[in-house]
Amino acid sequence: MNKSRIIAIFIAFMLVISATALWSAEGDERDGDTATNIVAESGTEAGTNETEAPSKKKGNRLFRIFKAPFKAVGKLFGGNDGGKVARMTEKDAEKFESIGVMRVEDAGHGKLRAAGAEGTARERLERGRALLEQGRLNEAIAELSSAASLDPRLSQAHSLLAVAYERKGLRERAKDSYERAVDVNESDPQALNNLGYSLYTSGNYRAAVERLKRAARLAPADSRILNNLALAQCRVGKYDDAYKNFARAGGEYQGRMNVAALLERVGREDKAVEHYEAARRVQPGSTAALRRLAELYERGGRKDKAEEARQTLQAEDAKHQTLAAAGGK
Repeated sequence: MNKSRIIAIFIAFMLVISATALWSAEGDERDGDTATNIVAESGTEAGTNETEAPSKKKGNRLFRIFKAPFKAVGKLFGGNDGGKVARMTEKDAEKFESIGVMRVEDAGHGKLRAAGAEGTARERLERGRALLEQGRLNEAIAELSSAASLDPRLSQAHSLLAVAYERKGLRERAKDSYERAVDVNESDPQALNNLGYSLYTSGNYRAAVERLKRAARLAPADSRILNNLALAQCRVGKYDDAYKNFARAGGEYQGRMNVAALLERVGREDKAVEHYEAARRVQPGSTAALRRLAELYERGGRKDKAEEARQTLQAEDAKHQTLAAAGGK
């Protein structure tokens, strides 16, 4: 077999492997906890309450399929993965925490002060926050570490440092920083929320529930905290409690839909149907509830109910189309 044929077979093999991986692993192309992503579909806000990092553009899907095998080959033979910075290690984090002076530049506003070189703990906190908002994690870690060292009682410095660590993949360091923030100020609901959600995403659900309950007592109207608490309660099987907190955060309909989706996810379809039906009683014209009910009725062998739900769904869809054609009037 000649060399060109061997290369062609190898490339074809890599294309098949990468396409299979894309099909099985890419999913909805979102990072994070699956349950959080499920409820996010309905607009439910959950997670940590610090500044979100800029979202990465995914690029052309087809291009990524064909690019994947070549990136894999590069890694096999010691390539540098397109010049991207590798995931930070614990050793790297120690370097950033002890860093002396590094230049911080801002394209829109010229040069800022050298990171970690001067300023009060609060000034360094604000520089760290700004860098975190820009997604400049290494520089943010340097500034926030410096702020936390100058003023160990500055809980926000610990919280933001934890967010930066989490985005770097250093979950243990992130958890430690969240815990420091809570130790500094046990009455800070946002610090408790962040620690609770970090425990939740690492699988420590009971501890997460305990921290998030404390946060909810301190900030009973904070919808993000209530949603995080509900997510953690679902994980420990407390669906009735979870419904109450989802409903406190977003209303009865939203609470029913969220719990139904999470019950459906774990295969408890009969209970999911009960919540979808309750959601329809709140909003009889809900196409989202009707769509799920039609499928679940069908799977449960309730053919008449499934057909009724489909007919109602078609009528609702036609009504919405008519309204849209009339300009929503």
